[in-house]
Amino acid sequence: MAWSFKIGTIAGTALRVHITFALLLVWIWLMHYRIGGAPAAWQGVAFIVAVFICVVLHEFGHIAAARYFGIKTPDITLLPIGGLARLERMPEEPGQEFVIAVAGPLVNVAIAALILLALGGSTGLEATTDIEDPRLSFLARLAGVNIFLVLFNMIPAFPMDGGRVLRAALAARLSWSRATQIAATIGQGLAFVFGFIGLFYNPLLIFIAIFVYLAAAAEAQNAQIRDVVGSVLVGDVMITKFARLQHAANIGDAIEMLLATTQREFPVVDTSGHFEGLLTRDDMIRALKEKGPQTPVVSAMRTDIPKIHHRKPLQESLRLMQRSNVPAVAVVDGMDRLIGLMTHETIGEMMMVRAATADRFRFGQMRRNKPQPPQA
Repeated sequence: MAWSFKIGTIAGTALRVHITFALLLVWIWLMHYRIGGAPAAWQGVAFIVAVFICVVLHEFGHIAAARYFGIKTPDITLLPIGGLARLERMPEEPGQEFVIAVAGPLVNVAIAALILLALGGSTGLEATTDIEDPRLSFLARLAGVNIFLVLFNMIPAFPMDGGRVLRAALAARLSWSRATQIAATIGQGLAFVFGFIGLFYNPLLIFIAIFVYLAAAAEAQNAQIRDVVGSVLVGDVMITKFARLQHAANIGDAIEMLLATTQREFPVVDTSGHFEGLLTRDDMIRALKEKGPQTPVVSAMRTDIPKIHHRKPLQESLRLMQRSNVPAVAVVDGMDRLIGLMTHETIGEMMMVRAATADRFRFGQMRRNKPQPPQA
């Protein structure tokens, strides 16, 4: 995810923190400082770190359940509203998604139960509801946060876990795409409610509303893509007209090509047309700044770009892009020569074209069937 940075790796899953998480730290620090000065402010920061750990454990509940079904999780990103685990692929059955979705909140239930058990009868359950009051005990507020995480995440709307539970239930009777659309629509409606309440109660709710709305919209779009890709081949939608760099080219040559085209990624090929790597605009500028224009492109290009045959299903290409977290996939022919590129922008354009031609064409026909000239 953009605007996030990696802080470590746990059990093969990269742990990333979104930069907006800093806004939450500042807000908590200021709130506690206003009530109890600097000592209370730093105690508030320590409290957020504890919440941070609880959210990580929540996400690893999802990860453990996903791995049980053979689904890997490349990374998780911590946001001000919680965590976001990126699955290598979507669960194949509604029952699998249900188990993966509830595994996270169950971790928070366990944490809250253990804390309340440790507190014994010294703190009533009602005390855990005022988690913003720094005068309450540290553990009581932490138990309250975990209870809140359970209730918030089980709201039946995307992107919360409850939305995935709802989709799993609907998918037992409806198509996956339709079930997703219903859950996403509820999520977007909830975002408007959060935003409206935030105008009068807490500005942080407006921030949450933006995240909820965008995440729900992204989930709906992903479902639409998944609904299409099963019947489309990579060769139907790949980019075929693009500039490429030769193995012997340098960064100066790449810069000239960058300025002369609208491309952001440039494939590097050998003299036989075989794909060797991908030079992105950012890598290009970085190499120019650090090493100069005479730097060979092969020393700056990415070599982790996967390749796929043009007759493979588009779904396999999407899986490669998601699993590898790459900007593009190289499309090759039977001789392993580069003949096309698949990018995220290509998928978006495919969806727009499909929406415009849904009533007249089955997608893929426009690329395979050329229009016939008029008869005399």
